[in-house]
Amino acid sequence: MIKVLFICHGNICRSPMGEFILKDMVRKKGIADQFHIESAATSYEEIGNPVYPPARRELNSHGINCDGHSARHMEKRDYDNFDIIIGMDSANMRNMQREFGGDPDGKLHKMLEYTGEGGDVADPWYTGEFGTTYRQVKAGCEALLEELGF
Repeated sequence: MIKVLFICHGNICRSPMGEFILKDMVRKKGIADQFHIESAATSYEEIGNPVYPPARRELNSHGINCDGHSARHMEKRDYDNFDIIIGMDSANMRNMQREFGGDPDGKLHKMLEYTGEGGDVADPWYTGEFGTTYRQVKAGCEALLEELGF
């Protein structure tokens, strides 16, 4: 089983988009039983909150349901419990390094690293561009699955 954890600042926009986009992709490919996928936050301010309504609407417009999501903070033990941990931007990567005490096993990756673009996934909380963020995260998830051989 491949265990993937998506991380962003609040766990209400970008990382749940990653979680639910990838869940939808593996379900459609018939490989969902080979994956365990979650998301978490680097901050505490949104803990317990559902997916932010505009992010929910964007996912729903693509036929992706995100009901039942509740924002949670990443924990030190997540490093041991997941195989791939994906941050959405440089600040997430710094916070992940600090929380996990580095990356001795090479598990930490930035979302757009998989696409070859590098850079940060735009934070739609600030940009209002939920469609742009959806496209970036979807491209990253597609590239991740390709890298994993699916």
